[in-house]
Amino acid sequence: MLPKTYDPKTAEDRIYRMWEESCAFVADVKSAKEPFTISLPPPNATGQLHVGNAMMIALEDVFIRFQRMRGKEALWVPGTDHAAIATESFVIRKLQKEQKMRDPRKELGREKLLKGIHAFVENSKKTIRGQIRKMGASCDWSREHYTMEPALNRIVVEVFVKMYRDGLIYRGNRIVNWDPALQTTVSDDEIIYEERKEPFYTFKYGPFEISTSRPETKFGDKYVVMHPDDMRYAKYTHGEKMTVEWINGPVETTVIKDKAVDPEFGTGVMTITPWHDHADFEIAERHKLDKEQIIGFDGKLLPIAGEFSGLTLKDARPKIVEKLKAKGLLVGVKEDYLHNVALSQRGKGMIEPQIKEQWFIDVNKRVVKWKRRELSLKEVMQEVVQTGLIKIIPNRFEKTYFHWIDNLRDWCISRQIWWGHRIPVWYRNAAGASDIHVGVQPPKGTAWEQDSDTLDTWFSSALWTWSTLVDRSLAGDFDLTLEDILLKSPDFLKFHPTDVLETGYDILFFWVARMILMTTYVTGAMPELEYGQAPFDVVYLHGLIRDREGRKMSKTHPETNIDPIDVIGKYGADALRLAMIVGQSPGNDFRLYEEKIAGYRNFVNKLWNASRFVLMKCEEEKKDPSKIASLPPVNELTLADRALLHALQALIHDVASGLQQYRLSEVGERLYAFVWDYFCDWYLELSKGTVNLDVLVHALRTIIKLLHPYCPFVTEELWASLKPADAGMLIREQWPTITSELQDQQSFDQLLTLINVITAIRKLRSEQRIAPGKQLTVTIFSKEHAQLLDSQSGHIRRLAKVGSLTIAAHPQELKSTVAVILAGAEVHLSLAGLINKDAELKKLAKEGDELRRYISGIEAKLRDRSFTDKAPPKVVEAERRKLEETSAKLKTICERIRSLA
Repeated sequence: MLPKTYDPKTAEDRIYRMWEESCAFVADVKSAKEPFTISLPPPNATGQLHVGNAMMIALEDVFIRFQRMRGKEALWVPGTDHAAIATESFVIRKLQKEQKMRDPRKELGREKLLKGIHAFVENSKKTIRGQIRKMGASCDWSREHYTMEPALNRIVVEVFVKMYRDGLIYRGNRIVNWDPALQTTVSDDEIIYEERKEPFYTFKYGPFEISTSRPETKFGDKYVVMHPDDMRYAKYTHGEKMTVEWINGPVETTVIKDKAVDPEFGTGVMTITPWHDHADFEIAERHKLDKEQIIGFDGKLLPIAGEFSGLTLKDARPKIVEKLKAKGLLVGVKEDYLHNVALSQRGKGMIEPQIKEQWFIDVNKRVVKWKRRELSLKEVMQEVVQTGLIKIIPNRFEKTYFHWIDNLRDWCISRQIWWGHRIPVWYRNAAGASDIHVGVQPPKGTAWEQDSDTLDTWFSSALWTWSTLVDRSLAGDFDLTLEDILLKSPDFLKFHPTDVLETGYDILFFWVARMILMTTYVTGAMPELEYGQAPFDVVYLHGLIRDREGRKMSKTHPETNIDPIDVIGKYGADALRLAMIVGQSPGNDFRLYEEKIAGYRNFVNKLWNASRFVLMKCEEEKKDPSKIASLPPVNELTLADRALLHALQALIHDVASGLQQYRLSEVGERLYAFVWDYFCDWYLELSKGTVNLDVLVHALRTIIKLLHPYCPFVTEELWASLKPADAGMLIREQWPTITSELQDQQSFDQLLTLINVITAIRKLRSEQRIAPGKQLTVTIFSKEHAQLLDSQSGHIRRLAKVGSLTIAAHPQELKSTVAVILAGAEVHLSLAGLINKDAELKKLAKEGDELRRYISGIEAKLRDRSFTDKAPPKVVEAERRKLEETSAKLKTICERIRSLA
């Protein structure tokens, strides 16, 4: 017999060990089964999983468990990301705090610092593995990977060299995101934007007025730009030169006409700072204009700023404005200009665009082989989604994807940090000439020095779906080419392309698109791979998790955070998984809070108690559930039995169909409602009269199988007590199939009629405020269902607590009753002897008057602008909720008065 209560603390770790020790997660590369593959988006190796990681794991585990039970060879590849900037900056801050090092890079040197980071990461990976296991993730730990492991480093280097030789990787001076605090370039996704109110200045610039929030960048401005169709500036011609007075004296400026200028913004004319602004850089590139650096890589002004040289931007700004004002060039200031400021996610300081010599990937060069054609990387990335080779869920994000690809710039792949894949380029100065070697292995000879930069983390992450399927032993053989390694790797040939990539919509551009870029490039020239593979068939994008108030969960605001491991300790992994899956739809943010998780803990307990009831009945009847192998003949089944078996067939169809279409929330809601309402609240209650153990056990086994992908721990625990004698673990069971012989729509409809009648009687009892234990007098008129209801009258009497029940085919006149009209039936409840009608009406009228006065007070408060404008939004919203709830109460009272009158 099951314990009275389910304790996830004692069950979950034990069950997970059982799964692992039995190799239940391990995929067989030699299997003839159809493969189904997911690559776990690798969490950063910086210590702790956050709630977003937990949701990703829960969703993917549903995918993989469902397909495994459907008979596919399911492989879920786990791993971690070395997270270059995040990890290095974390360890450096740790050394500064704990060992009081001012500059760990200088004090330790490259090798010692890397050794320390490696030790930290290895320890961190252990923590992350444990946390992923806590979520119940059925990933194949025998295939775990790490983006900095030797085999993956070999693949990273091979791809770099291949792209370099194909002319796609080049070294050049382009504008990049520079972090002065961390002293490195950063990728677009490592930037956060903060809304700030700052002054917006308008200055006189010769015959023009220009507006800017950053006057400290304007020392080198010698181009004034306007839209060619802006008639306000039609008299000025492209290329026209003039001398204007500026910050440090007269400058010669040139008129540039360019369509990038927005005539509606500011005065419609602007000067440009190509060295420190991405848009300005593009204008300068188009017109082959000079570019001059104003701000140093340390974030301070350079000598071009004259008297302001060496000042930080914050210190310089007011002094520059004061000087321009003294020269009569300040036209006006808008003090509360609201705009987004780019900040480094890791360094927290402002990002300063800079032109710097870096390594880039050319996204426009048409040298990429794809399906027997030569296209650019950008064109291939567009084509795979346009043609449906890759499907994005929800499809509205395709528009966002194309917008990003259409505006894609060459990708800066070099970083000025030490932790990461070092760029495989060596330099040597010999006989006055500079030699360069780009290769998979270091060059022979002496005096070679490797490039000190490392690759952008996304470079290695972009290879994740297939680099993790490479045979590690082959990666150590340098006689093999990249193509050889792929075609000799059994896992790659069996399990690639992967089936679905599940990730947050916020990294659609930064990771998803780059995986498409890399995979299509590497495979596009290989006939064995049909001249090109996509990395995955489906991209499933989840939204962001927010707290109860709708705020994004953030480490900087601990009060918004939910720690998944703490929650698991309190409510169990199954409850957390259900809370994160049910109610969230692809691409939409959703709210998660403790009460919601507790609600799903209650659902798990409901399932547990239902199973205890079934097993208790088996014990009472001295029937071993493991020996129940088949259902009795149909003529031995009750109406409730036949209806339940029909409902199960519909449930099997709906769950399988929904999961195949990735409608996880909808499926979760369907399962929840079926178990809680139909099975527990109706079928089990109806079964308390006449129990059919064969049907009960069969139904519960089916429910447990259908629920397993969502809440694997409790279902595996219950399966051990309910499974047939010849069955093994639930995780290895086959998915339920529809049995047409059990489909019986008529019985299902008839039971629904019975449920509706009982529900109607309960509703009338509640509305009339009749005590729950009081026996009722009920009359039911139904020509269509009289015979059915008469045959089920025992259930009506017991479940609705009816003492006197009359069922007739034809209506008759009744006195002192209230009624509910159903489809095909009238349900009348006699009030005789139950209530004093006059006293009840008087009482209700008084309650109604009190509620009207209360509502009037709230409405007056909400009409008062001094309240709604000044009170905190939470307080105003609370008043609106009070109004809504009280109005609903008043409506109920009015309806009751009408029914009594």
